[in-house]
Amino acid sequence: MATTAAASPPAIATALSALLRRQRRRSSRCVGASHARCLAADANAEAVAPSRRGGHGGTRLEEAVPAGEGRSRIDAWISARLGGGGVSRARIQASIRAGLVVVNGRPVSKVSHMVKGGDIVSCTVLELQPLRAEPEDIPLDIVYEDDHLLVVNKPAHMVVHPAPGNANGTLVNAILHHCKISTFTCLARNSIDDECPDSSDDDIDVFDIDQFTTGEVSSEVREALVRPGIVHRLDKGTSGLLVVAKDEHSHAQLAEQFKLHTIRRVYISLTCGAPNPNSGRIEVPIARDPNNRIRMIATPGSGHRYARHAAIREVFAGGGSALVEWRLETGRTHQIRAHAKYLGIPLLGDETYGGTKSMALSLLRPRTPSRYHCDLSNMISKIDRPCLHAALLGFKHPHSGKILEFSCPPPDDFTEVLNELHQVTLASNGNSGGGVARICD
Repeated sequence: MATTAAASPPAIATALSALLRRQRRRSSRCVGASHARCLAADANAEAVAPSRRGGHGGTRLEEAVPAGEGRSRIDAWISARLGGGGVSRARIQASIRAGLVVVNGRPVSKVSHMVKGGDIVSCTVLELQPLRAEPEDIPLDIVYEDDHLLVVNKPAHMVVHPAPGNANGTLVNAILHHCKISTFTCLARNSIDDECPDSSDDDIDVFDIDQFTTGEVSSEVREALVRPGIVHRLDKGTSGLLVVAKDEHSHAQLAEQFKLHTIRRVYISLTCGAPNPNSGRIEVPIARDPNNRIRMIATPGSGHRYARHAAIREVFAGGGSALVEWRLETGRTHQIRAHAKYLGIPLLGDETYGGTKSMALSLLRPRTPSRYHCDLSNMISKIDRPCLHAALLGFKHPHSGKILEFSCPPPDDFTEVLNELHQVTLASNGNSGGGVARICD
C-alpha cells in the first residue's frame, strides 16, 4: 500500500537569484564557425539578445555550409551552431516546421532535410508565447510530502504540465494551489517537447521560464517564487506515481538521479496477447516514427539502446492478454508502449500503438467460452486509455539521503478490466470461483 506522511508546510524557496543565474547562462551568444553571422531581426547588429517574450525568438543565423562537409540533417546542423547560445534543438525543429528555415532560397519544412557543402542556410528562431499557469483547486492524491518534495499518484487523463490546448486542469495547476504558489508565467512547450527526439519520461525542468516581465508580479511574489519541479513526466493516459521537487536543491538532486538511472521505477500493464518468453530484458533503440510524428518506433540496430526488463505477472484467456510488469533501466518517450508494440503485445487500449479494441477481441474471443463474449465486448468498449500504471517509485531523498520507495495500486478502470479478465480465465479453465489478482507487493 502507499506510504503516507503528514504534510509539512510547503518550503518557499527564493528563486529570483536562480532565475537570474538562468538568464545569464542562457543569454544569447554567437557560436559556431568563425564565419557564422548571428543577425538581429533588423539585420543591424551582430549579437542577438533574447527577446523579451520568447527568450531567443527572432535570433537569426545565415551561413554557408563549408565546402567539403558531408551531408547533415538541417536540425542537427543548425543546432551545432546555435545550441551553445541556449537555443535547443527542439526549438530549432519548431522553427523549421513553422517555415522559418530557408536553404538556397527555398523554405524547408522537414527537420530531416539534408544539407551539404555549399548550401546557404538561413534560420530565424521561432518566437514562443508565454503561458500563465494559474493555481487551481484540483484534488491531489498525495502519497508522501515533506518540506522538500512530494510524491503524487497522478490519475489517468490528467496532463502533467500546461501547454497550448491544455492550459488548465493540469498537475502543475493543482500543485500550485496545494503549495500556495502564486501565478507565474512559463513558455509554451507542447509543440517543442512533443516533437523533440531526445525527450523522454525522464526529461527534467519542464518549465522553460526564461523571463518574467517586471509588471506581471510584485517584488514580494518574485522573492517568494517557487517553480514546482516536475522532475519527470507521465503520458496523459498513464496513471501512477510522480515525484515533484519543492526547491532548487531537491530538483537538481532528483534530476541527477534520473540522469544516472538510479531511480527505481516499476510499471504494470495489460497487453493484447502475452509475451514469449515470459520474461527478459528488452534493449532496442527507439526513434521518432517517420510516418507519424506523435508516435515512437523501435528500430533495431540503430542509435542509443533504451533498456527495460519485462516479466509476466499473470496470463489471461490462454494468452489472449497478460498482466506484465516493466522495470525501467533507461528512459525514452513512449518507451514501454513502443517496446510492447515491437514485441507484438501492444498495450490494451493503446490505439496509437496498435492495441485496438478489435485486436483485443480477436485475441480474447477465440480463447473464451461464447457465453462471455458479450461481457468481453462491453468491457473492451469501456477502455479509453492505454492500460499502463506507474506502480512503484524509489529514489534517494535529496536532503537526508534516505532511500524512499512508494507503491500504489492501479485505479478502478484498470482493476475492473483486470478482474473481468481474471474471471473469464477461471471460467475458461473450468473453475467457478472468483478472485482478484495481486498487483502491488
